[in-house]
Amino acid sequence: MPAGPQLAGIAFVAVALAALPSAWGSVPVAVGVACGLYAGSGMGVPMGIRMLARQAWAVRWIVFVTAGGQLLFLGPEAAAANTARVAATLVVAGLVPLTTPVGAVLDAIERGLRPLRRIGVDAERAALLLTISLTTIPVLARLTAEVRDAQRARGLRPSLARGALPLLILALRHADDLGDALAARGIR
Repeated sequence: MPAGPQLAGIAFVAVALAALPSAWGSVPVAVGVACGLYAGSGMGVPMGIRMLARQAWAVRWIVFVTAGGQLLFLGPEAAAANTARVAATLVVAGLVPLTTPVGAVLDAIERGLRPLRRIGVDAERAALLLTISLTTIPVLARLTAEVRDAQRARGLRPSLARGALPLLILALRHADDLGDALAARGIR
């Protein structure tokens, strides 16, 4: 599917998932939507399910924090439904970078934002900003894994307290390199 319709479809699915009621029945619907979209993504069913599992594992802490807060304040039914909706939305959004080249996403976002030029929005710059934001998430995940692996190589048990500073340094270095690359291309 081309990037534009794919992004519009993902946005529609996200809104539909958000509109589900906070009831037990929303859990299988949200999980089913995510599984169905990954299975039908063109990657093939086995690969789609593997990628779904990988994406679900990547958002496990968001699921844990969301479920904990919801359970504490709203109870088990609302916690399960709301957590399933959030997790399914994040996992479904993960389909875009898996199935669409970054250049195609950039072009689609730029085309979609062009009508906003009338109110002063620079469509090219906004599309570039959104695309960089999307592509930075996997980079940060890779940097986190590198910090964790470095801790293990030193015989340390990976921990957030010990890993936060090295991750911050690596992330800032990446941001600086990205800024240099953009400046070299004349983008400020």
